[in-house]
Amino acid sequence: MRLAPHDRELARQEWAEMAHRLARAAGIEVPGKEQGARWIGVQAQPRRLDLIANLIHIDGTWHAPPGDITRRLADEARRIERDLHLAPPRSTPTSRPAARTAPRASAQLAAVLTQLADEHDGPLAAVRGLIEHTAHRTAHHPGAAGTAHSLLLLARRVHAVQEDLHRAAAGLAQPPVAVEPPAARRSAHRSP
Repeated sequence: MRLAPHDRELARQEWAEMAHRLARAAGIEVPGKEQGARWIGVQAQPRRLDLIANLIHIDGTWHAPPGDITRRLADEARRIERDLHLAPPRSTPTSRPAARTAPRASAQLAAVLTQLADEHDGPLAAVRGLIEHTAHRTAHHPGAAGTAHSLLLLARRVHAVQEDLHRAAAGLAQPPVAVEPPAARRSAHRSP
């Protein structure tokens, strides 16, 4: 969630409320269910909130997001804008209505992985930046060199995860290769 440039600054409690409301709308936080998906809200950039969720529950089962998750998140975002007195997004005359057909699951997963791994605006880049910043600040404290070194190693591991996510997204985004049946190949290679 990003605030518009003309929106007011939000208090820490308002950001926390927004995170919980979006997590509930996405179905990753279910009130009263302690064995649900684990998630965090990261605010590494001003006026922006990213939610990161582990889609494997503590009991080992996979979280299945609701089929209408996009609509539910959009509806909750509009309610948050109204409740917190934020400006709704401006529509442009060239904007088109959303497509009626859902993209393939692999394309959706590739898009999610690409967003996670984005080096400039992705939540993992924000987390990695916070770890690196903390490592550099910790390095100046007496006796904390080991901690700073451990944090830098952790930041490198997060970067490696980002690279792995980029590779996985590229693999998911590639269209399947059409294989010609053997009979069709043989008949195409015969001369008349």
